[in-house]
Amino acid sequence: MERSINDILKNCTVLEYSGALDRVVSELVFDSRKAIAGTAFFAIKGSAVDGHQFIAAAISAGCSVIFSEEKIAVPEHVTFILTDNTSKTLAFAAANFYTNPSEKLKLVGITGTNGKTTTTTLLFNLYTKLGFHCGLLSTVVNKIGSREIVSTHTTPDPVSLNALLAEMVEEGCSHCFMEVSSHAIHQHRITGISFVGGVFTNITHDHLDYHKTFLEYVNVKKTFFDALDKSAFALTNVDDKNGRVMLQNTAARNYTYALKSPADFKVKVLENQFSGLVLSIDKIELWTRLIGDFNAYNLLAVYAVSQLLGEDKTEVLTAISSLESVEGRFEYFQSATGIIAIVDYAHTPDALENVLKTIANIRSKNETVYTIIGCGGDRDKTKRPKMAAIACERSDKVILTSDNPRTEDPAVILDEMMLGVEGQFFKKTLSILDRAQAIKTAIAMAEKGDIILIAGKGHEKYQDIKGVKHDFDDLQITIDLFKKLEK
Repeated sequence: MERSINDILKNCTVLEYSGALDRVVSELVFDSRKAIAGTAFFAIKGSAVDGHQFIAAAISAGCSVIFSEEKIAVPEHVTFILTDNTSKTLAFAAANFYTNPSEKLKLVGITGTNGKTTTTTLLFNLYTKLGFHCGLLSTVVNKIGSREIVSTHTTPDPVSLNALLAEMVEEGCSHCFMEVSSHAIHQHRITGISFVGGVFTNITHDHLDYHKTFLEYVNVKKTFFDALDKSAFALTNVDDKNGRVMLQNTAARNYTYALKSPADFKVKVLENQFSGLVLSIDKIELWTRLIGDFNAYNLLAVYAVSQLLGEDKTEVLTAISSLESVEGRFEYFQSATGIIAIVDYAHTPDALENVLKTIANIRSKNETVYTIIGCGGDRDKTKRPKMAAIACERSDKVILTSDNPRTEDPAVILDEMMLGVEGQFFKKTLSILDRAQAIKTAIAMAEKGDIILIAGKGHEKYQDIKGVKHDFDDLQITIDLFKKLEK
């Protein structure tokens, strides 16, 4: 694929330029190591690395076009474009390079702290059941129809994002459902993308290592809705106190959903068991395999989106009743000896509390609830004691363990979590650094009917230690240990 520079400059801010604008480029790159002859290099100031330091390297590698926020001298054979924000410019340029594929799809973005992956995946599965050819962009996996593509970020970089959307268009997809992370919004990864609708699930304590304050985190989420146009819809959970904030400046058509508050779309939980939920949506009762109030919210959001996109109510509710839980989200498994294990991605205080509340609502009170929990390294440290405190408050036994320590010392992370363990909970709290050993210990202690929550990693198939991703799968390790109990 080739495009002239003129073709990709629509909506881009060009402060100055030198060299030919009719030059043809074959690829847009923001990593100088990928620069070759015929590429355009965008010098982006990242949180750790400033791409402007690698402009010379990109030119040496044969790059013929440079986009920069700093005015510098370049050889005569290179086109230089000065812009006010290279991240934003890259996003517009990428959309133009791939001929704005988002405009050719019904693209719905889902943002929020918790529920993004589940809601997005359920929408993809629902619309696939309804007979549509769809795309999915999620934390767990990206999909074009049945074809899976490895996901490296919740929301891809703008070049990868537009390339994926272009593939979806080429392969005949009519819809795409994507997670929209706060990082992606702030870093302009979704700038230039056209959405037919946006969904807000909730916002709680997370990513404060990046956003610094909760208000900044809220405001970044809000800019996604601010950018929607009047032909789009904005759907928000008004049981969240920041739900209506998301709608304040949007031009989009406003809609609300809730379990507790007055809203356009309502759901009532009639039964909540390990076997599933019985719900009343639009005064129609249905059973679903998903568990917990948080999934009632997710399913209601899915239903609301389907109605805003004009699907048949009865057909949608019938399909919703056959949807299965998303990998790593309250994934339920029972051993032959009667021990229940639940693997969940809960890695924020609010998500952990929601999962434990769900277990509390279902349990008979005659069993022991074990919670295995850790906190990721190189991430928001303030939530560590909060996570431990919630686990202790809502569990009978707690095992603090390693999550993805990344470059940090996992023992230090556990010490910081222990600060949230009050004196009366010391006796029921263990610290076991080795995560596999922590799971094994809980299973060894558990008896028939007991419930073990393994929280924090969910779908992840690795453990990130000192920059190396080691194979690690909470669910598979649990299943393997359960099998040993049967022997």
